[in-house]
Amino acid sequence: MLILQDTTEFIYSRAQPGKIGFTKTINAGRYKAGQPNVLTLCGVLMHSSLAVTLTGTPLGLTAVKFWTRTEFKGTLALKRHINPTRVPIETKESYRWLENLRQSIALVGAPERCVHVGDRESDIYELYCTAQDLGTSFLVRVQTNRLAERPADAGPHDPANRVFTQLAAAPWAGRHRITIDQDETTWLRVKFAAINTLPPVGKQKRYSPQVLTCIHALEEDPPAGREPIDWKLVTNLPVEDLSVAVEKLGWYALRWKAEVFHKVMKSGCRAEEARLETAERLAKFLALIAVVSWRIFFVTMSARAKPDAAPDSVLTFAEITALDQIDASRTRPRLQRPTLAAYLLQIAMLGGYLARKQDPPPGNMVVWRGMTRLHDIAFGISIGSSRRCG
Repeated sequence: MLILQDTTEFIYSRAQPGKIGFTKTINAGRYKAGQPNVLTLCGVLMHSSLAVTLTGTPLGLTAVKFWTRTEFKGTLALKRHINPTRVPIETKESYRWLENLRQSIALVGAPERCVHVGDRESDIYELYCTAQDLGTSFLVRVQTNRLAERPADAGPHDPANRVFTQLAAAPWAGRHRITIDQDETTWLRVKFAAINTLPPVGKQKRYSPQVLTCIHALEEDPPAGREPIDWKLVTNLPVEDLSVAVEKLGWYALRWKAEVFHKVMKSGCRAEEARLETAERLAKFLALIAVVSWRIFFVTMSARAKPDAAPDSVLTFAEITALDQIDASRTRPRLQRPTLAAYLLQIAMLGGYLARKQDPPPGNMVVWRGMTRLHDIAFGISIGSSRRCG
């Protein structure tokens, strides 16, 4: 299974933002006198680990961390005073990546089955070492051009002691065609190389070198007005041929599921409309919303992955009963087959889905609206069917 790690922030407007905390500062333009208008945003940050299958069906949350910042200092300001590569990872905010990795492994209990997927923010050498110690795997998009062991045939002035240099010297393994949108496809050139990667200079006494596989995918002939697809990934999994490299690219493409999960929390469950006044209360509320958002996501993707499955494999008895009674009240029943896809379609139509032939499959937002209305109907049915005394 894939463990998708990602960070998001929930922004709130409060008269006393200090009770919650802050997330970041933004440049809001300039005042009339010319001074910069820098705003500090009030909110809560969340770092989540979402477990999904290799086809993208969300299985659940394996770890979640909430926090706020009492004082925000930009990264550039910090770099003027300290070298980030020499600071212990335990004192950094990025330690959350390692914490979630450990918590996920403790919950799942099978580290060899997990592949931890992260964006460029998770390009942390300590994370690679932690995954190696725990016997698990990772797939991360590369941000840093790390030190590498110089090849034996390299000259004294050859800059081959960097990962990107050695990866650039590797031959292209082949081409792979991908679909970007419904009507757009493109070709990627793919290469890969196993590179003996060294830890940062200030941490070479604490951490050991690792043989990591780097994968590079570069788009051929990108259209005008769009940045070309240029992915550099690193993993501790073996990559022997082009098909395995393409498989890893597909796994990393599923990282977007974590973004969709956060969108369900914000747009569907409206997590940023909460009026709670403290960070502790908001964290409890967001933890509840996270579970609800996962279930919406799970119901939607399960119907796409297994449309002919039984509805009771995903939906509750009360939800199925309410849908059956709604369908029985129609002059022309719609539930011709008792499949998960048929029941999800009815839920989506309660949320405003039109179900036209050219429409795409129901999405998370319309399923969220439909589930909200379905639960109201199911509650009304339960009240009407209950016996009354007197």
